[in-house]
Amino acid sequence: MSANWGTNIELSLFGESHGKAIGIVIGNLPAGIKLDMDEINRNMKRRAPGQNKMSTPRKEKDEVEIMSGILAGVTTGAPLCAMIYNSDQHSKDYSLLKECMRPGHSDYPAYIKYQGFNDVRGGGHFSGRLTAPIVFAGSVARQILKQKGIVIGAHIQSIKDIEDKRFGVNINESDLEELLQKPYPTIDDDIFSTMQSVIEEARMNQDSAGGKIECAILNVPAGLGNPFFDSIEAHLSPLLFSIPAVKSVSFGLGEDITKLYGHEANDSYYFEGDQVKTKTNNNGGITGGISNGMPIIFSVGIKPTPSISQTQQTINVKTHENTTLQITGRHDPCIVPRAIVVVESMAALGILDMIG
Repeated sequence: MSANWGTNIELSLFGESHGKAIGIVIGNLPAGIKLDMDEINRNMKRRAPGQNKMSTPRKEKDEVEIMSGILAGVTTGAPLCAMIYNSDQHSKDYSLLKECMRPGHSDYPAYIKYQGFNDVRGGGHFSGRLTAPIVFAGSVARQILKQKGIVIGAHIQSIKDIEDKRFGVNINESDLEELLQKPYPTIDDDIFSTMQSVIEEARMNQDSAGGKIECAILNVPAGLGNPFFDSIEAHLSPLLFSIPAVKSVSFGLGEDITKLYGHEANDSYYFEGDQVKTKTNNNGGITGGISNGMPIIFSVGIKPTPSISQTQQTINVKTHENTTLQITGRHDPCIVPRAIVVVESMAALGILDMIG
């Protein structure tokens, strides 16, 4: 079961949802970076469970203990190892799931691949709980990128069929900072109440809702990336798809660009002083796989939480019988709000790896 990634920086993710701890080892970080732990803890809290009725009631502080790679708050150049101890496990909730496969979960393909030895408690190593160390690593990456002037922010683009506004061509740092101050970041301040109603309706019906997150990466200089196999899209997409529940990734207008004529889809260049800009950003700041200096914009689609309390049809792999299953335990009726900082973190890691 591989959990390693990186070309310039190196990531190794470890742990299970209901194990003693989860964590990450980050290799090839530059030495001499002073980490702002307050900022890291703010990001960790954005992802943490148990903060409101729209998230799982499982309560985890997600406090990070740094085991190596830091001295007096500054990176030493050695691998940085960070651990987060689990404290609120209800493992007995999952005893049935060694035999009865949860629809929409990794249970059945993992059962086949690992001959039934995989940890099913809370999803084990497949769990969204493993995104907590990713947020830590991404927060470190964001601080390094910020020194280079690169900033990242995201908002809830949609919940089910309720849509927020999209990022405009002139998105700037103050816009992203304003979003970061909101507990539920939307561009349209009035739209989240409607989104919240959709989530609450799903929760009351023992169901769940999905949605989209739109992310912006600002101030990436033109010329980053390569054509074909190491385009920016090709580099970021594997990271974004590794977030549990992400089912689509698109850049710029995504599929909507197929509805345009060429003269509409093309982003026309112009000079603003000595700076080259485009009048539109339909291609999301990337052409030919390479950054063109405009904001890099992408969206990820997140499926509804598969753990729902409704009775569902499934199979028992021990008895080889069709059966039904009602999932108990503590689950998010919508993953999207807590996933925003995870998407931002993956984007930071991807861009930092490309910069080298």
